[in-house]
Amino acid sequence: MKKQVVSTLKVRRRVHAVLLIVSWGSVFGWADPTLADDLKTAYQQAASTSPVLAQARAQLDAELASRPLARAALLPHINAGASGGMNTAHVTGFGAQPLSTGYHSDIFSASLTESIFNGQALTAMKQANSRIQASQAAMAFAEQLVALEVTKAYFSVLQAQANERVARQQMDLLQSICDQTTASLKVGTGDIISVQEVQAQLDAARADVITAKNTVAIAKSQLQRLTHHPVGTLQDITTLQALGPQPDAIEPWLAAALNNQPLLQQAQQTLKVSEQQVQFARRARWPTLSMSGVGQHAAGILIPPVAIDQGGASLNLSIPIYEGGSTRARIHEAEALARASKANVANVQDQIKLDTQTAFLELQNSVAQFRATQQSVTSAQVSLAGTRKGYEIGSRSIIDLLTATTNLAAAQRNYYLALYTQLVARTQLKAAAGVLTPQDIESINTLLSSNTSQ
Repeated sequence: MKKQVVSTLKVRRRVHAVLLIVSWGSVFGWADPTLADDLKTAYQQAASTSPVLAQARAQLDAELASRPLARAALLPHINAGASGGMNTAHVTGFGAQPLSTGYHSDIFSASLTESIFNGQALTAMKQANSRIQASQAAMAFAEQLVALEVTKAYFSVLQAQANERVARQQMDLLQSICDQTTASLKVGTGDIISVQEVQAQLDAARADVITAKNTVAIAKSQLQRLTHHPVGTLQDITTLQALGPQPDAIEPWLAAALNNQPLLQQAQQTLKVSEQQVQFARRARWPTLSMSGVGQHAAGILIPPVAIDQGGASLNLSIPIYEGGSTRARIHEAEALARASKANVANVQDQIKLDTQTAFLELQNSVAQFRATQQSVTSAQVSLAGTRKGYEIGSRSIIDLLTATTNLAAAQRNYYLALYTQLVARTQLKAAAGVLTPQDIESINTLLSSNTSQ
């Protein structure tokens, strides 16, 4: 009987050693050092292949072409023409007999038209400039959006991998406990209920491993969709000093958001285009003034031969009087669209304020959460060690030990969630304020290490 007790205690000590190694290893991310892809590389890959950026860039190129198109209405227009053909003529009055003949004719002409005053063309120039600025803001927003999405996707992969490690470690722990309870049952110091309890949790842990593995695959697919490159071994964070908003006051962040957020700038420039469209529609009632000149040479063979060279110039004034009510309808349409754009600017402002306030509070909260989860991991480890000792001397049950191991796994998952949330929250606040730059990505990248956990 004494040998059986000694054997049981040895098994329990081995379980305790495994528990400590696994728990500390999961917190500090021990693994073999390998070269890994980093956040900066992922961002560069996404920025160079992003369809969102390509679309925004093409849209900007298209809007840049609208400026010379609008200016063309104010510049000279020169046209040239030529024609040649055979003609037939039936002429009477040049004698007793009518004259019927065929002859060849050529006509060459050139014309020049210069706009002197065109109110709508001037407004169209202003609209072109506003559209270009709106597209530039859209381009800036797309760049920041790609940076934010890559950061989220990158750390989502790391978090999923961390959860998979925790799940596998939990399964290994439960397998060790299962082996221990089975051995105790065989030597007569255990009971079948403990074995069944452990086995049930072990089966659940195996299912959790499968779920965690699939989550990693999904997270990698999301990152690959952004980078358009296979996801390799990612560099992970090793140590982190939690940082809150700098400055730690909401007012400067709100001011920065209202001044720098590209989404708001795009909405404001779109409002300008709408207001200028009202002006454009109203100027349809204005007169237009232009000057034109024409030169023409015509030659034909008739009796007698005819050749005409002529030139002329004119000043042309056009005054619209009534066009079936279309001008009034266009003005009404433009005014309604301008009101809609104004309401959209107000809506975007409200959303930006909300997003900035939310991101600010989430970053503040992430600091507290990160520190709390660090402490909870330590507390869960202490609790597990105490429960194990109590189990060894018989004052704690196998259920207590299983609960302690489950609590440790939950604390580790919460720790990793808080860890990566802290990093993402930094990026989220700058994106909400519209001041996220590639330098911010590089700053986070410096926190990563090639000593990653798999």
